[in-house]
Amino acid sequence: MSTATAQTSKPRRRWSRQARHEAVSGWAFSLPFFLCFILVFIAPIVSAVRASLFKQQAAGGGLYGNAGGEGGKVDVFVGLENYVVAGTDPEFWKGVGRVMLFGIVQIPIMIGLALALALLLDSFLVRRKTVWRLGYFLPYAIPGLIAAIIWGYLYIPEVSPFADFFPNMEGNPFFLAPSIALWSMANMTTWTYTGYNMLIFLAALQAIPRDLYEAARIDGASGWKITTRIKIPMVSSAALLAVLLSIVGTIQLFNEPTILKKLTTWMPNTYTPMLMAYQTSTGLLTPSGTGPASAISILMALIAGVLAVAYFFAQRKVNQ
Repeated sequence: MSTATAQTSKPRRRWSRQARHEAVSGWAFSLPFFLCFILVFIAPIVSAVRASLFKQQAAGGGLYGNAGGEGGKVDVFVGLENYVVAGTDPEFWKGVGRVMLFGIVQIPIMIGLALALALLLDSFLVRRKTVWRLGYFLPYAIPGLIAAIIWGYLYIPEVSPFADFFPNMEGNPFFLAPSIALWSMANMTTWTYTGYNMLIFLAALQAIPRDLYEAARIDGASGWKITTRIKIPMVSSAALLAVLLSIVGTIQLFNEPTILKKLTTWMPNTYTPMLMAYQTSTGLLTPSGTGPASAISILMALIAGVLAVAYFFAQRKVNQ
């Protein structure tokens, strides 16, 4: 028994003074990162989850909740009630359906366009690549809300240079009609984020060893075969990243409907879930307050997580 114990016991690791000093220095250098990570990423999530479990109610009694002189509102723990209310609201799922339709159409178009631009910039056909790369990326440097305002003005016939060429539809300007507005938003999003995704693909393309191209040319491969048989397959991991980021971004669709809502009279406060969460937090929807709004946001985060994981496994299965 004593032999077995001696065999299974591990020798104690003895730390030298230099090793301890290096370990302490490493943790000290890492501490700012962990603090920033906790403050910037973990704390808001914990705060949102906590807020989603509470609901604001009028303090005191009486018709306006001011009996007894307490006044104001208090947070009352309601458990999962906010999630149940949001999850059983048909308007919430209508908004989810619009976002899903938006993503199914817009993401493939944007990713395909970004890949095509990256392949073009990586080829010998384009000169002054830095200028073109900066030009394509420039829309991403414009804040999303400002970009939405710019396109909002371009959709209004009174100030747009091209909206007059399109007929009114359903009693609204063409780009603001109920059946077109979702695709007007898709155009705004594609304009903003195509350059960003192009840079992801371009970085992956430039990481491919040039020897592969030379070997393929010696074997008689044309430029089209090099593109379709070497370049595109080797940027599949970049495509996975770009699509995952696009899924997360689509779920957060907020700037575009917020701006277009101010230019129309028909768009409901529940047009997209993020718009619904904002209007709930500002009291324009019932139940209102930070609790119900946080519950909507967390439900959308869960949906985004499920979609991202499903796409990841589907992509891995296709690659196998």
